[in-house]
Amino acid sequence: MKKIPHTFTIVFALIVLAAVMTWVIPAGEFSRETVGGREVVVNGSFHRVDAAPQTWQIFSALYNGFCDKADIVIFILMVGGAFWILNNSHAIDVGVMAFLRRVQRLSRFKLIKMIGVENIIITLVMLMFSLFGAVFGMSEETIAFVVVFIPLAIQMGYDSIVGLCMCYVAAHVGFAGAMLNPFTIGIAQGIADLPLFSGLEYRFFCWVVLTIIGIAFVLWYAHRVKVCPEKSPVYKLDNYWRERVESVGHTKLTTRQALILILLLLTIVALVIGVLKADWYIAEISALFFAMGIIAGILDKQSADNIAKLFLEGCKDILSAALVVGLASGIIFILRDGKVIDTMLYGLTRSLAQMGDVASVGAMYAFQTLLNIVMPSGSAKAALTMPIMAQFADLIEVSRQTTVLAFQFGDGFTNMITPTSGVLIGCLGVAKIPYGVWLKWVWKFILAMVLIGFLLLLPTLFMTLPGF
Repeated sequence: MKKIPHTFTIVFALIVLAAVMTWVIPAGEFSRETVGGREVVVNGSFHRVDAAPQTWQIFSALYNGFCDKADIVIFILMVGGAFWILNNSHAIDVGVMAFLRRVQRLSRFKLIKMIGVENIIITLVMLMFSLFGAVFGMSEETIAFVVVFIPLAIQMGYDSIVGLCMCYVAAHVGFAGAMLNPFTIGIAQGIADLPLFSGLEYRFFCWVVLTIIGIAFVLWYAHRVKVCPEKSPVYKLDNYWRERVESVGHTKLTTRQALILILLLLTIVALVIGVLKADWYIAEISALFFAMGIIAGILDKQSADNIAKLFLEGCKDILSAALVVGLASGIIFILRDGKVIDTMLYGLTRSLAQMGDVASVGAMYAFQTLLNIVMPSGSAKAALTMPIMAQFADLIEVSRQTTVLAFQFGDGFTNMITPTSGVLIGCLGVAKIPYGVWLKWVWKFILAMVLIGFLLLLPTLFMTLPGF
């Protein structure tokens, strides 16, 4: 079997490739202006600028990436440290086993036994996280849930990939089929001068379709792994999780562990309320989990010194994932400092002018999808592309709502595969799944979702839809 390169090797190779592109692609820029507090591109303002080929900058990419993604890096470290303290109590592991023992009693009901208790659990959890992704753009928050659902998946007889799919993949499928996501739909429609969250009906239909397909795929894979665990690409890597779950055995849940689980539940509730009602983001969420870790240590009767040591052990365990986030972010710096991103966008708009409706929408969608690999920030990409795409849609007599949908799909699916996504790298780090292994497993699913996204765009061209 051919050895898969280390994640650091893959990402650094992409940095080198980005640097090569700055020597090949002519440098150019759009002028920008601030509209409604956002920096947007001025249509028709593209102009050539002096080339800025990148050379030694490939070595400063890690530093620049760390500076740019410092919030995500610190968030990963704080969550890793906090959960290490909590996990020292084994509350999650014992709680998961107690939960499964209770749920499996439902198998005495014929219908539930026929469907499968595990299938119901996977479906309900994925449905919940997909809804979170669709409504308030859950993304970074999923890093904290990975350590909860992987033990659950392992205990049910699956692997760490199933556990990761239950929260991370589900949230990002919902993110791609977003109905009310303010970070993508809200910004893109604002820039395109569309009523906020208009076209909700068809986007809801898209979310339903994508969520059903996502859940069906994970259930199919989960069944395949349960029948033959050795077919899992992470079978050997999951020894860590299996040993952790097996070490718990049939231990009964203590009062102390029950209190820690209640603390975790209250933390999750506070997270959801804070994000939805108080506009919480990285700083507030980091503080929330940090407080959870300290309180969990106190409930576990750990001394202050032990709590500090456990926190540092957790940071050390997750450090490699945090380092990859900084390195991956360096790819964007190379392309931006090399002044080639705007040139790529300008070239696309010129080529689109020669195509028909279907081809033009397909090309816009393809570009948004490819651009997301190097620029995973939905809000930044909306500010860069929507001023041009919206006006281009008018020229070819395509609804601006269609361009927003193309942006939405293009911004969503490849989040689950791009090495420049700090969230993906953070989740993989917590799950202890190498990026190369994940890429080999997930690429067919992503390709299928991308194709389905294109098919969902076609009705907007040939049917009269509300808001379109």
